[in-house]
Amino acid sequence: MKHRISRRAFLHGCTLLAASAAVGSLTSCGGTDVKESGLPQIIVGSDTYPPYIYLNNDGVPAGIDVEIATEAFRRMGYAARFESIDWEQKTNLVESGTIDCIWGCFSMDGREEIYRWAGPYMVSRQVVAVDADSSTQTLSDLAGKTITVQSTGKPEELFLSGSDPRIPQTVEVFSIEDRNVQYAMMACGYVDAIAAHETGILQYMKDNSVEFRILEEPLLVTGLGIAFAKNDSRGLDTQLNAVLAQMRTDGSLERIIGRYLENASQYLEVDTIGA
Repeated sequence: MKHRISRRAFLHGCTLLAASAAVGSLTSCGGTDVKESGLPQIIVGSDTYPPYIYLNNDGVPAGIDVEIATEAFRRMGYAARFESIDWEQKTNLVESGTIDCIWGCFSMDGREEIYRWAGPYMVSRQVVAVDADSSTQTLSDLAGKTITVQSTGKPEELFLSGSDPRIPQTVEVFSIEDRNVQYAMMACGYVDAIAAHETGILQYMKDNSVEFRILEEPLLVTGLGIAFAKNDSRGLDTQLNAVLAQMRTDGSLERIIGRYLENASQYLEVDTIGA
């Protein structure tokens, strides 16, 4: 069964925790550096997903994807400008030209034919996390339990499609638009589990001094990519693929990832996806 919970409805029951979790939301993404660079702008659509993209203490976009995008587009002769978007409207926004691309810990799996892609540039594990003292050990143990996922994300698709025999059909799924509310629901015990990118869960635990336990069995190991509209004929996806390959060879990708994640090289093993 699927439920949708609005941010307002949930905050009524868990106001303080959700509000504190939402402090780091990506609400302002402009920057004087972009305007003053003199380079044509590329509008990158994303939402908050630490450690990939978030606002730092100065209100400036930061994170793995911000640094990679900034350097990659600079090499292509553009200045990257990051815009906060309604994640559920991402496809409409890129197809209409409101944004040039979607970049923000975005899984390619199952979406290969929807967009023009650059990537994969990183590997990511989609996982399930539970309370540290939960009796849930495997995906099959989720039978009869509740789980929160981000709406339109891969975990939502996996739990609702019935395509993965490891996932019980009796899991009650809560689809949430706002990732901050998603984590708050888990932290205040509103649901039994959360499904998301492993790196995002680990970052949340670090930032908020909470302890979840990640199930050993991943939902999905996928590649992260940058999505352009299918009808985008500028060739930016091809150019970006070439630059990302260059950044992989010269060590730039590993250095950037290493500023945020331990064992950075493991996230660059894109050739192992599906192996």
